[in-house]
Amino acid sequence: MHPPVLLNESQIIQNIKSQQNPFFKDYLACYSTWLGGITTDPHWMIVPMDDHLVTRGDGVFETLRAINHQVYLFDAHLERFWRSAKTISLEPPMSQAGMKEIILETLKIANHPDTMIRAYLSRGPGNFSVNPYEPTGPQFYLAVTKFNPTPAEKYEKGVNIGISKIPGKPSWLARMKSCNYLPNVLMRKEAIDRGLDYVLGLDDQNYLTESATENFIIIDSAGILTCPMPDFILQGTTMGRLFNLAKQQGWKTAVRPILMDDLLQAQDVMMIGTSFGLLPVTKFENKILGTGVPSERFKQLLNWLLADMGL
Repeated sequence: MHPPVLLNESQIIQNIKSQQNPFFKDYLACYSTWLGGITTDPHWMIVPMDDHLVTRGDGVFETLRAINHQVYLFDAHLERFWRSAKTISLEPPMSQAGMKEIILETLKIANHPDTMIRAYLSRGPGNFSVNPYEPTGPQFYLAVTKFNPTPAEKYEKGVNIGISKIPGKPSWLARMKSCNYLPNVLMRKEAIDRGLDYVLGLDDQNYLTESATENFIIIDSAGILTCPMPDFILQGTTMGRLFNLAKQQGWKTAVRPILMDDLLQAQDVMMIGTSFGLLPVTKFENKILGTGVPSERFKQLLNWLLADMGL
């Protein structure tokens, strides 16, 4: 095969514009420091091939949800984004206030009430080496996409979870939202291949951690709303908010190590995340868990969360 040599700029542009991606219909607007602004054409949602984000996974990201044009838990997400960047000594190319302004302006251009906002901070284009001092400078990439809701039956009938065989991340890597997400990708693949909705990881002491991109929580056998220790998980912004809401309603909460037996003996098991909010777990490894139907306590927690979101 003899690939064409593209010497004509217009031919390159024509080739880029001819590319078809079935997800383009959901991409509303994007911003890039590399492009120098906002565009509504997803063909220009381009990252340089030698960016450390691409070649080394050298960057951090954050996913936010906007509901009725309002970004939910905006400050909490940005603060976690900043913490993740600080962990790998990556200085953003603008202030936190400046980034917030860019996100809001891109959201305005997207002009859609319910969206997902995906922000990426990279070390920047370089020369393909692992040297973090060689890239030309940090880059900020942002994409606003349509929000695609989780099917209603997942809230009504619950989800099916299992235990992952993928080795867990070391603590320092698990606690930040880096773009080194290969273990997470493999966990998601594992869940799909096994016909499960989610799989949960285990740390080196066999404590349950989290799913590919979601946290899990339980109401334990004593009736206490409980989440895993923060040592080997990314502490979810939605999870933190729900626990605060529950405390305000007088619920007892706990943060402690959770073993498999704790999950199997729990009164309720739930998945929690930015995109879907809260989901009941009614099956474990394809077998009925608990009563096999979402409980009234789940519904109560979900209603508090939805009200907090303005839904």
